[in-house]
Amino acid sequence: MVELPSVEGESGRAALGRTLRFLREKAGQTLGQLAEETAYDKSYLSRLESGERLSKVAVMEDLGRYYGAGDLLVSLWKAARNDVFKDKYKEYMGLEETARVIRLFSLGVPGLLQTEEFAHYLLSGAQTTADSDEEIDEQVAARVGRQQLLERSPAPEVRIVIDEFAFRRPAALAQTWDDQLLRIEAVAMWRHVALQVLPFAAGAHHHMSGTLALLWQKDGTAVAYKEGNGCSELIEDQEEVLKARLSYDRLRDLALSPPESLAFIRGALEEHRS
Repeated sequence: MVELPSVEGESGRAALGRTLRFLREKAGQTLGQLAEETAYDKSYLSRLESGERLSKVAVMEDLGRYYGAGDLLVSLWKAARNDVFKDKYKEYMGLEETARVIRLFSLGVPGLLQTEEFAHYLLSGAQTTADSDEEIDEQVAARVGRQQLLERSPAPEVRIVIDEFAFRRPAALAQTWDDQLLRIEAVAMWRHVALQVLPFAAGAHHHMSGTLALLWQKDGTAVAYKEGNGCSELIEDQEEVLKARLSYDRLRDLALSPPESLAFIRGALEEHRS
């Protein structure tokens, strides 16, 4: 069993970095030795330990196996990842992590379904604010890392409604968009996921300015989260959550059925390749 250093009062990123250093020193290794044995660059490992960088979750999985630390580093990475996001979204993600039922509507490709390349395209495009390459990499790692919740055990019961708009805004690189459509197709076939496309034929609707998410916990408590036009709102009042649920249900009823939606996605992929 790993004996942990005290990380009370530290940020998630600082706690992760300190634990990485603790594990390395406990193993009696220098950064150079660790770099040789893991094939990760020495300066990169140093920046992880100092809390200057946020890695991809796969790096923490690798180092967790190397140190025999189980899922400790991945758990700390999830807390460190929250440092990348705004306060309201951090609170939402904490609830998302433990939700047993997830309902999501999105105008674009939702973060839970984005490939790493597509997420990078969205976060680094000409329409975005000028972040450094390092900041963009961290945002991509944090966004893609959230997708682990779809594959946890027990898996949450998930329904995702995506506006047709998302399929009419491809990535600039053909292969990036091809891979993204394949990712959506794959998730649409998962047994615990129901994926629906809301077609343009459904007409204008009341969530055309952003996203809506609904989460239910094991104890039955629920929250709603709205995001759009630079604003976000976490809704906990149960009367308001009920209104949001009814609103979501109306969109779901207007959407194509899951089999029809899968056919639509495959049609979009074929159209893209033609």
